[in-house]
Amino acid sequence: MIHHIELNVSDLEMSRKFYDTLFSLLGYSLFQEWPEGFSYKQGTSYIVFVQTPADFLEAGYHRKSAGLNHIAFHASSPLEVDAITEKMRQSGVSILYQDRHPYAGGNDTYAVFMEDPDRLKIEIAVSESGG
Repeated sequence: MIHHIELNVSDLEMSRKFYDTLFSLLGYSLFQEWPEGFSYKQGTSYIVFVQTPADFLEAGYHRKSAGLNHIAFHASSPLEVDAITEKMRQSGVSILYQDRHPYAGGNDTYAVFMEDPDRLKIEIAVSESGG
């Protein structure tokens, strides 16, 4: 089980807006907040977001580089995936792979893919094969 994950973000305010919307839909609760960051918790695991220091912003992030590619969260049903998709669209978030949505992850996975403000890919999925 994961204890916590910490992500550096380029714009704390933009990330906070995105994750406030997304995590409220996924059942996460605000856990901590301080001037340079915030975290959300579900159960005993939490995700921390910290403002990247200015000295390190230039390098940027790209999911195809070495490091984290994407984070996938469980959904309870296809209806939950659909509700999250619609709410995130209403919030101005672009949905990835629209031509293959909601099966962009394969025929056995009903999912939505989007990017956070730093272009980290986020997936919300429910396996239709029970896996």
